[in-house]
Amino acid sequence: MGSSVANQSVFEKRATLIQQAIKLVILVISLGYSLVWIMMPTSLFFQNWLPHIYLHLNSTYLGHTGSLIVIYTFLILLVATLGCIYVHLENYKNNNNNNNHFDDQREYKTSWSRPALVKGPLGIVSWTELSFLSMFAALFIWSLFSYLHNAFQFITPQYAAEMGVKLWEVKLEATGLRFGIIGNIFLSFLFYPVCRGSSILRLVGLTSEGSIKYHIWLGHTAMLLFTAHGLCYVILWVSTHQIAEMVTWNKVGISNLAGEIALAAGLVMWSTTSSRIRRKAFELFFYTHYLYIVFVVFFVFHVGFGYFCVMLPGFYLFLVDRFLRFLQSQQRIGLVSARVLPCQTVELNFSKTPCLRYNPTSSVFVNMPGISKLQWHPFTVTSSSKMDCETLSVVVKSAGSWSQRLYQNLSSPLPKQHRLEVGLEGPYGPDAVSTPRFLGHERLVMVSGGSGITPFISIIRELIHIAATSSTRRLPKLLLVAAFKNSVDLTMLDLVLPLSGTPHDISRLDLRIEAYVTRDKEPAKEEEQKSVHTIWFKPGPADKPVSAVLGPNSWLYLGAVISSSFIIFLLIIGILTRYYIYPIDPAINEKYNNSSESAMYMLFLCVSIAMAATAGFVWNKKQIQNTNTPSVHNGERELESLPHQSLAQVTTTHYGERPNLKNILMMECKGADVGVFVSGPRALRQEVAKICSSSGVSDNLHFESFSFTW
Repeated sequence: MGSSVANQSVFEKRATLIQQAIKLVILVISLGYSLVWIMMPTSLFFQNWLPHIYLHLNSTYLGHTGSLIVIYTFLILLVATLGCIYVHLENYKNNNNNNNHFDDQREYKTSWSRPALVKGPLGIVSWTELSFLSMFAALFIWSLFSYLHNAFQFITPQYAAEMGVKLWEVKLEATGLRFGIIGNIFLSFLFYPVCRGSSILRLVGLTSEGSIKYHIWLGHTAMLLFTAHGLCYVILWVSTHQIAEMVTWNKVGISNLAGEIALAAGLVMWSTTSSRIRRKAFELFFYTHYLYIVFVVFFVFHVGFGYFCVMLPGFYLFLVDRFLRFLQSQQRIGLVSARVLPCQTVELNFSKTPCLRYNPTSSVFVNMPGISKLQWHPFTVTSSSKMDCETLSVVVKSAGSWSQRLYQNLSSPLPKQHRLEVGLEGPYGPDAVSTPRFLGHERLVMVSGGSGITPFISIIRELIHIAATSSTRRLPKLLLVAAFKNSVDLTMLDLVLPLSGTPHDISRLDLRIEAYVTRDKEPAKEEEQKSVHTIWFKPGPADKPVSAVLGPNSWLYLGAVISSSFIIFLLIIGILTRYYIYPIDPAINEKYNNSSESAMYMLFLCVSIAMAATAGFVWNKKQIQNTNTPSVHNGERELESLPHQSLAQVTTTHYGERPNLKNILMMECKGADVGVFVSGPRALRQEVAKICSSSGVSDNLHFESFSFTW
C-alpha cells in the first residue's frame, strides 16, 4: 500500500513537471502568434518577414501553399495537441487526489469574473471578457489604421492619373480590400468557440456553452466587414462600368463570383440569427446555419487555399470536433425511463457506461427521429455521474413544438411508449474529473427561474453524493432560490432526487430551498393536481449506453486524432505537390489552377480528418463493448414519484410573491465567501448580476451565469 501511494506521488510530480513545460511552450507559441497578428498589417511583415520564411520553407513537397499551412496552422494544432495532454494529466491528478484542495488563485480569478457590464447589446460581460474584448478592439483599430495608412500613402492624384481612374475609385477599392482582410481576422477566431470538445477552450477556463456568445460577437463583426467589402467592390464596378467583373472566375488569383456566392450564403445565415427568429422559428435558424459549408467552400475558392491557411486552424479543430460528433450521433442510445410531470415537463433517463464521468452543469444534445430526424436540441444534464453510475438524466420543459410533441407522446397511453429511438451527442461541459468550481465557496446561492433550475439539480445531486461518501471534505452551505409561475411547477423540485430505489439522505447536506410561486396565491387544489408517473421503456437490440466518444481517455485520444490527421494531410499534399502539381508548374503554384488546387486540398483535408477520427472512434468503441452494459427494465410500470420527507423539510414555499434577491444576497454575503449562480430568463440574470457588481456588496459575491437563450 505504501509503495503504491509513493508511486502515485512520483507520477503526480512528473505530471506536474510535464504540465509546467507544456504551459511554457504554449505561452511562447501564444506570444509569437499574437506578435504575428500585430505585425501582419505592417509592411515589415510582408516585405521582410514573410519572404524570408518562404525562402526557408518553400520546397517541391510543400510549395507556397504548404509553407502557409506550416506558418499559420502547425503551431496552433501543436497548442491544441499539447493542451489535450495537459488536460489529460490534470484529470488524472484530480481523479487520484482525494484531498480537500482548491485553486489558490480562485480569489484572483473570481474578482475578474465579476460582471463589468450588465445590460446592453453584449449582455452580461465580466471584467475578464471586457479586457479581452478591449484587446480585440485594439487589434481591429490597429489593423484598420495600419492597412489603410499603408495603402493610402501610395494613392496620390498623380498615381490615379497614371492609372487612368479617379482618385476616389482607387481609395474605394483599397478600402474594400482592407475591409475584407480585416474581416478575415474575425473569421480566423470564429470557429474556436463552437468546438464543443476543445482543449484550447479548456486551457483558458471556458466551456463550449459559455463561449457561444463569442461566436455570435465574432460572426456579427465578420459579416459587417465582409458586407462592406462586397458593397465597396459592387459600387466600384457599377461606377466604372465593369459589371462583368461580378461573374469572373479566374484560374489564378481572386475569383469574384466565388466570393459573391460565399457572401450571399453568409447573408442568409446572418439574417436568421436574431433572437426573435431563433426563438419563434428555430428550425429556420437551424437549417440555414448549415450554409456555413457553402460559405467556407466558396470562400476558399475566392481567396485560394493558401490564404485560407490564415483562418484554417480554428476551422480544422472544428472539423475534427464536428466529425467526432457525427460518429457519436449515429449510435442509438438506450432510453431507460421517463418521469412525466404535470407541469408539462419530462425527465429522460438514458443508460450510460459506468466509466463515463462528467461534472455538474454539463450538457448533451438530443435527437429523436420520431419527432424530427434533423433537429438536435441542447439540454442540461441533471444527473450526477458519481451518484447515478448507470444513468444520465436530462429535463425537457415544453416550450416549443419539438418539446410539446415529446410531452404529448409520453403523456398519451399508446404502445409506442415502449420504445423511443434517441440519438445523443456529449456530454459537454467542465472537465470530467476536475475539481468542481462550486466546491471552493463557503456558501452557494443558486437563483433559478422556471426550467433554469436544471443546472442546480446536478450540483445538488453531486453534493449529496460527496456528503454521503466523504466525512472530511468541506462542503458549502446551499441556498436554492427557485421562482416558478404556477403552483404545479413546484413538482420540478421532485427532480432534485434521482429516480432510484436507493434512499438518498440529504440530512448531512446543509441545504435550504426557498420556492416562490409568482402567479398563484395559494397551493393548487387536489383535484387540479395530476400525479407524477414514470414510464419504463423496453430496450432495443441496437441500443447502446451513453459513452465518451473517444473513451475514458478521450483527451489523450483527441490529441492523437488532431496530430495524426495533420500528419496524414501533410503527407498527402506533399505527394500531390511533388508528383502532380510540380511537373505541371515548376514554379510551384505560380500558374497552377487555384480552384483545382483548393478543391483537392479541401478534399484531402476532410479525408485525413475522417481517417484519423474514425480509427480513434472504432478503437474506443471496441474497448467499450468489452464492458458490461447497464441493466435496463423490461416492461412498463407506473410509479408515484413523491418528494422524500427530508427534502420537504428543507423547502419553504412562498405564494403570490417574487424573491427579494438583494435582501437575500446581502444576508448571505455577510462574513462569507459566496458563490452566486443564476440560471433563467435574461431579466433575472441581469438583476442578479447588477446586485453582484454593485459597490459595497460584491466583495464576497462571486457571480456566474448559465444562459440557454444565446
